[in-house]
Amino acid sequence: MKQTRSFLYEQVARIGKAVASPKRLELIELLCQGEKTVEALATLAEISVKLASAHLKELRLARLVETRKDGKYVQYRLASTSVADLWVTLRSQAEERLVELQVALASIVEHREDLQGFNRKAILKKAASGEVLVLDVRPADEFAAAHLPHARSLPLDELKKRLAELPKDTPVVAYCRGPFCLMARDAVALLHKKGYRAFHLTDGVAEWRAHGLPIEA
Repeated sequence: MKQTRSFLYEQVARIGKAVASPKRLELIELLCQGEKTVEALATLAEISVKLASAHLKELRLARLVETRKDGKYVQYRLASTSVADLWVTLRSQAEERLVELQVALASIVEHREDLQGFNRKAILKKAASGEVLVLDVRPADEFAAAHLPHARSLPLDELKKRLAELPKDTPVVAYCRGPFCLMARDAVALLHKKGYRAFHLTDGVAEWRAHGLPIEA
């Protein structure tokens, strides 16, 4: 009986071991945005393809990641949305309990306090009525895979040359991949500089879904 009980804990520990790596957590967050090749993941995570492959192998062994053939490429994806929920839960617990993480986030997230009067459902309602413009500044392929309802896609690298497309009389709520992503922060800084009313929503699609709110694709 003792041996059986130990085996059960060992199986659960496999998940813990698989996510006990900063880079593997980063890869999970990137896969929360949609399917990606190992080459794309390596570029985004700023590691070699060889190292990305090794990390993905560990995630596959723990059944957290799956693959499918797409012509000559192999596409990686999360095994289910529950893996994204696991990432959100881990990150939220770390943010709640670790002062070091709280301080680090406070140093990179600007204008977060401006949204304190608006909960997620309020933002959704205002976006539906046109009272705010929700701006997704991730790459277009990530927007196509999944995005917040009523959001508009305008990747950060295109924002500066397409500012004229945005109405100046409507507040802009920008988001990207989640609290650790800096693209929304940079977008808000640019919009402020150009005279727009802009706010930083730290949620990404994984956080939005984890709170039981709808996602569009």
